[in-house]
Amino acid sequence: MNLKETMDYLKECCKRAVYSIPGSDWDDLVDLIVSRDRVFVFGAGRSGLIGQLFAVRLVQMGLRVHFIGDMATPIIGKGDLVILISNTGATMSVFTTAEIAKRIGSSVVAVTSDPRSRLAMVSDKAIIVKAERDGSTSELAPLGTIFEDSVIFFFDCLVPELMKRLGVTEDDMRRRHAIWV
Repeated sequence: MNLKETMDYLKECCKRAVYSIPGSDWDDLVDLIVSRDRVFVFGAGRSGLIGQLFAVRLVQMGLRVHFIGDMATPIIGKGDLVILISNTGATMSVFTTAEIAKRIGSSVVAVTSDPRSRLAMVSDKAIIVKAERDGSTSELAPLGTIFEDSVIFFFDCLVPELMKRLGVTEDDMRRRHAIWV
């Protein structure tokens, strides 16, 4: 096993997973993001880290974005967009957040691999990432690696369209980039 073999395997698995997401789901998520005053993102564990990466990109585009669980995050309100990430769709903190957001009147989008999960069922929209892998080579992508990497690719693929729709340039984003001195 070598790095190139792993890269090729991950690339092919993630490509299949991202391509499995219908174009209408891509369009719907972009429409929701650009139409809302506030966007909230949440996931637990590694899915949460991916959510934070996407939240940073959205902030760099000038959107009002919050990661649920941060100390300075305001309360979710009616009409807000809540994007929740969970491979299994069964992570209790993520599912509970979906229920609360729905009760408040927020729009809830789940990004998950299981269309039958509790999270997918309670959400207004479920984006299903078919993170399948070849069981014979699972040591190349343990646990949720394919799902997680695929969601990063999916979110990064949305960025150019969001930039276009929002009229944001890379220079605009650079001005909002965190600079550590």
